[in-house]
Amino acid sequence: MRQAGRHFLQIPGPSAVPDRILRAISMQTIDHRGPDFAEVGQTALEGMKGIFKTSQNVFIFPSSGTGAWEAALVNTLAPGDRVLMFETGHFATLWNKMARRLGLEPEFLEGDWRGGAEPDRIEERLRADTNHMIKAVCVVHNETSTGSVSPIAEVRKAIDAAGHPALLMVDTISGLASIDFRFDEWGVDVCVSGSQKGLMLPPGLSFNAVSDKALDYSKEAGSMRSYWDWQDMVGPNATGYFPYTPGTNLLYGLNEAIAMLHEEGLDNVFARHARHGAAARAAVRAWGLEVLCARQGQESGVLTAVLMPEGHSADAFRATTLQHYDISLGNGLSKVADKVFRIGHLGDFNDLMLMATLSGVEMGLAKAGVPHESGGAQVAMAHLIDTKEERVAAE
Repeated sequence: MRQAGRHFLQIPGPSAVPDRILRAISMQTIDHRGPDFAEVGQTALEGMKGIFKTSQNVFIFPSSGTGAWEAALVNTLAPGDRVLMFETGHFATLWNKMARRLGLEPEFLEGDWRGGAEPDRIEERLRADTNHMIKAVCVVHNETSTGSVSPIAEVRKAIDAAGHPALLMVDTISGLASIDFRFDEWGVDVCVSGSQKGLMLPPGLSFNAVSDKALDYSKEAGSMRSYWDWQDMVGPNATGYFPYTPGTNLLYGLNEAIAMLHEEGLDNVFARHARHGAAARAAVRAWGLEVLCARQGQESGVLTAVLMPEGHSADAFRATTLQHYDISLGNGLSKVADKVFRIGHLGDFNDLMLMATLSGVEMGLAKAGVPHESGGAQVAMAHLIDTKEERVAAE
């Protein structure tokens, strides 16, 4: 039976696609080797440098973010190389599993899934690696499974303080274009991202931002690769083209998304996400529930992960909320499966949309019989009213 009104897709990605981007994607496909394509490709490649805040190379693949994970590893490392990774949640765990499958030897620093990577522990381990056997440090910036953010600039400082030459690789698949990320300033060597989160696109594009140091490594790295080879991208990208058929219509959408982000101003985008994250957490605490991220200052503006009361199923609550209020919430993954639900508040999102989302969650809690205090949505509303959005001039 049809339900009236719009469906609320409040998972932490894919995010809802704005009409402007849908219209751009619907443009007629053109010859990806013809003269008109060069402007499309160059606009996307140069535009993404601004989003990553880098003057170095950005490569675009027609793939999910998982593909860009693989590209980051196989372009810089060889089977048998040691890699230091930090367990911030489900997606850090998957990247670790991929490294093993590729023949690398990852060392996984155990985490509690309640916060981001810990720079002091990374520094301690690197100081002990006196023979510099560890070739890369891999960290997830915004851990989508937990709603925690890792302090990437501090991780870079930890590597430098240890006097270690390891590459710094960062997954910001769900962080890019939603929370601040500074590739050059923070000394990142390889960054991984995807189209379906803060960039407001459907899934299908992934990205590697690559330092000159990492690009040099890729000339000699010993892993087998073909589709993911950065070296094959460099020449064609210089004139706006690709070594194989690109996702042309997604590139149309990407260029529209980049324009929209700059029209709003990246700093305003980041401030909006931070404000919405704070309002969502205020609602959760007013309900008497617990935010999964337990480290103050590391909470994400992209999503809020909420722990269910003991004895109550997060998945049953989500199913009830979907059935009665047509809202999709994110599920708990692996270690926190059925223990957590996740509220996405990312992408093209405003105060009124957040209030509708939190009202839907609160009604769902009541309908599902989950113990809670009423009025959390009202607390979030007061927070939004009291914290007027401060906007700076658009770029």
